[in-house]
Amino acid sequence: MNIGFFTDSYFPGIDGVTYTIQAWRERLEARGHDVYVVYPASSHEPDDGEIPVRSLPNPFYRQYRFPTYRRLSTLPDLDVVHCHGPASTGLMGLRYAKRYGATSVYTHHTPVEDYFVQGLKSERLAALAGRAYVAYENRFLNAFDCVTASTSRIRRDVKPYRLPVGIEMDRFRPRENAGADSLAADGGPNGDDRPVVGYSGRMTRKKNVDEILRLAARLPEARFELVGEGPVRAELEADAPANVRFHDFLPREELPDFYAALDVFVTASTCDTLGLSTLEANACGTPVAAADVAPFDETIGPENGARFALDDLDDMERAVRDCLDGDRDTRAAVERFSVEQTVDELESIYGVTG
Repeated sequence: MNIGFFTDSYFPGIDGVTYTIQAWRERLEARGHDVYVVYPASSHEPDDGEIPVRSLPNPFYRQYRFPTYRRLSTLPDLDVVHCHGPASTGLMGLRYAKRYGATSVYTHHTPVEDYFVQGLKSERLAALAGRAYVAYENRFLNAFDCVTASTSRIRRDVKPYRLPVGIEMDRFRPRENAGADSLAADGGPNGDDRPVVGYSGRMTRKKNVDEILRLAARLPEARFELVGEGPVRAELEADAPANVRFHDFLPREELPDFYAALDVFVTASTCDTLGLSTLEANACGTPVAAADVAPFDETIGPENGARFALDDLDDMERAVRDCLDGDRDTRAAVERFSVEQTVDELESIYGVTG
């Protein structure tokens, strides 16, 4: 089967969408399918299955680019079009599916309106822009044969097929000696036996990384290691207490060591659809303290961490201490999110028969 992934987010940018596409592609190809990735052209050097589309820089977020145009007739003969974003590349995929009669699938990864409006200073203007965007995406999603989403976090006028993006359980697993070398990188202290609290992800307003900084100021007896990039990182670094260190996004192969080296992974994000990094940390044996909001109200519980009331610093501290004091088999709690199970379901959606 020929499958086309159409995405506005791809290498060299690093985020959950990029990693999901990579993991799905590898496993679908291992099952005998031909998978093509259509993405905005960048500094990334394409392989034989990657198809760049001419693009322009994004002045608001350097990790992403604006694709322009590519003739549909230049694309391969596809049986399935699977779109991973609602912007230009996703629209191209939908046009292809309608013109050539391919099965059309959309995976809702991110509530884009949470990022689309974050740079607007007027709350009224931000609310209007957000409503306009959601109205557009509702029309867009209703044009697909199937829409999938990891959890009920999606707030759209479609009933999605619930399909977690999946954890690479073979990659993300506990490591015996991950700690010292992983967290001593970039000049960090060797032999520091303080508990380590960490985070990995984009640094944007809705991720609420500033709440982690407030927590760090209350817990000088702990080290905080924060991995990620984004439009508010410089502001966060300027306000960080002395026990916090920032790191650029790590290569995929280094993330398991990072997660396994943590004593607790913490997030106060209100814009995740699954929170892939939290489940990857769990797969590496690390408990997660997460805000008691969607999707974490469905994915994080006593067996793999603790939840805290959003904007309640006392409760956030309580949840982190609970994770530090507990003994949990966090990996067992997230085996249901294995990417192999996800790809089994993907094949069913695509119409693959035994």
